[in-house]
Amino acid sequence: MNSKEIIEQYNSAVVCSYGRLDLALECASGAQGTDADGRSYIDFGSGIGTNSLGYADSEWADAVSGQAHKLQHVSNYYYNSTAAEFAARLTEMTGTDKLFFGNSGAEANECAIKIARKRSFDKYGDAGRTTIITLVNSFHGRTITTLSATGQEHFHNYFFPFTPGFKYVEANNIEALREAIDPTVCAIMFEFIQGEGGVNVLDQAFVDEIFALAAAHDLATISDEVQTGVGRTGRLLAAEHFGVKPDIVTLAKGLGGGLPIGVCLTRGEYADVLTPGTHGSTFGGNPVVCAGGLVVLRRLSDPAFMAELGKKAEYFKQSLEALPRVKSVSGLGLMLGAELDGIAAGDVMKKALDEGLLVLMAKAKLRCLPPLTITYEQIDAGMAILSGILRKEE
Repeated sequence: MNSKEIIEQYNSAVVCSYGRLDLALECASGAQGTDADGRSYIDFGSGIGTNSLGYADSEWADAVSGQAHKLQHVSNYYYNSTAAEFAARLTEMTGTDKLFFGNSGAEANECAIKIARKRSFDKYGDAGRTTIITLVNSFHGRTITTLSATGQEHFHNYFFPFTPGFKYVEANNIEALREAIDPTVCAIMFEFIQGEGGVNVLDQAFVDEIFALAAAHDLATISDEVQTGVGRTGRLLAAEHFGVKPDIVTLAKGLGGGLPIGVCLTRGEYADVLTPGTHGSTFGGNPVVCAGGLVVLRRLSDPAFMAELGKKAEYFKQSLEALPRVKSVSGLGLMLGAELDGIAAGDVMKKALDEGLLVLMAKAKLRCLPPLTITYEQIDAGMAILSGILRKEE
């Protein structure tokens, strides 16, 4: 089938819950994709940060295929060696104690919320200590509860009643954060960089205050690293840039290299809050996904790979800053947002697609989340496309 036929067939059978662009990818390698009509595209989006090693990385694909030929699923009544190795490796690399396996960022965040509230209940009893502070412009998922945690008002519609127990504070507003603390609060949940909220980086002073208030009031700190984790900011975790260690960390997206995974990592007393029967996930710890995830972790454990990632990220940022009509660039590593002058990011995204470049947007910014394996030549080619588009609009 050609692209038009694929799109028509898809739309006839799938609920229209996304505003999709007219692209039907057929095959891809690295940061280069090909559609059903044979057109080629450079990818600056990596499946919204999910294809961390790019498309069809050979080591990753061999590991996934090999595991699928051996054992594709195990009920969580039992154990499997691939999940055991992955969990041990990830907790060691992140300096955490235990993790819970799920399938998505929303599921990981649901787990984090449950852990924070149950720990509060276990320690303080039924004292109404259930409120979780999150940030304005945050994004934590699409389930009813993670939508409730999301600090963007336009998401709080249609699906009433939403889960109670959340309050929202403006990011980097220390005084507002202090005022939000009351006897009902049990946790503070945040993204170090708000991806969907506009690629906004938290100030160091604000992060420090989160942890100071949490220590003073015995609150859980929950960092949502679904988009910022797994090398995306140039470090395994974005928390490393800020010198802090949250009690609970959530990861997903790039962790599986392109397969569905979500994990909720825990430290200290939070590691043993969940007990048999209090939480679960049918596909959590799937051995095929964990086999792919192990390849991602091995790559991120390579000092040479991480050093090159840092250089590549700086090159990408400088190239983006040098483009016409780019007023400023926010973010860290290969998680960047460009503020444009006089042209809508959505228009640029659509024009870029026509020219053979896949790029994203967040709020009013053009957003770039390229594969961690993207080459300098692909960066240059993608920037040339953007430059041509932006110069035409001057």
